[in-house]
Amino acid sequence: MTRRVLIDTDTGIDDALALLWLAAQPDVEIVGITAVYGNCVVDDALRNVGHVLGLVGLDDVPVARGAEGPLEAEAHIAHYVHGHDGLGDVVADRPLPRVLLETPAADRLVEVARASPGEIDLLTLGPLTNVALALRAEPRLLTLFRSVTIMGGSGPFPELGRTDMVDANVQNDGQAAREVFAAPATSRLMVGVNATSQVITDESHVAALRDSGTPTGTFAADVLATYLDFYRNAWGRRVSPVHDGLAAALMVHPEWIADSVTGPVGITHDGFATRGRVLLTADGRATDWHPEGRRRTTTPRPARRRSPPSAPTSSCRRSSTP
Repeated sequence: MTRRVLIDTDTGIDDALALLWLAAQPDVEIVGITAVYGNCVVDDALRNVGHVLGLVGLDDVPVARGAEGPLEAEAHIAHYVHGHDGLGDVVADRPLPRVLLETPAADRLVEVARASPGEIDLLTLGPLTNVALALRAEPRLLTLFRSVTIMGGSGPFPELGRTDMVDANVQNDGQAAREVFAAPATSRLMVGVNATSQVITDESHVAALRDSGTPTGTFAADVLATYLDFYRNAWGRRVSPVHDGLAAALMVHPEWIADSVTGPVGITHDGFATRGRVLLTADGRATDWHPEGRRRTTTPRPARRRSPPSAPTSSCRRSSTP
């Protein structure tokens, strides 16, 4: 069965690699892309989409321009991670998508969902602003998609004395994340930084991509090399996590999920970081508080475990806000 996918992206380095991977899957059809701010400004996100679509010969995929900033604050653009253009400043020419719609991204999300209810999978790789705006126009939105996979969130609370990597997509628009996790959905998968930080690329992968000699391999090696430079500050080595690529892979191959938990999601803010948390402690117990001061009204379902031969990671499936 061909999986038809609509992608909402802020088209930084890992977004571009996820798009390359999806375009190479024989059982995936990219039916559309909506761009949002985040790793770069939204107009750069559009140009980065156009560049990737040109590389993979998918110039006919319709693309819509989305939000320039979050619902209730100013945009924080991650130039220090993804370069000023979102692709590490290593690509000379980044044309706009050939099929650039006049329809705003939020309206396009609603349009696609209503036109093919239960047939399209939604993959979000950036701040959830476009999706939240679409929900305000169509509260049933996430029930009209076959599934929703969100690269964002941080999973359950970590073990004592540990913390998770920055959850940039929720950090950029906590209010949008709150609305998206609160909305009814047919199937919702959170692939949080608690999972993506465990799946690592290194210099050997960059070398293999460059040795391929293909335009896509060379592009991937060039942008990934700059990503490794940034994450050297975290681990002292030229390595990087596979954030958006892992979300894309688990959407297409849910059998790769080795461990998952199900439970209500709250958006926490400690004065510094905003996160999407499954309201469970590291040992699976329900928290006795709600980030917004409300008493808990929903009891999380117990954790479910699977043991496939690959993907030693954890993700949170079908999570919802009470």
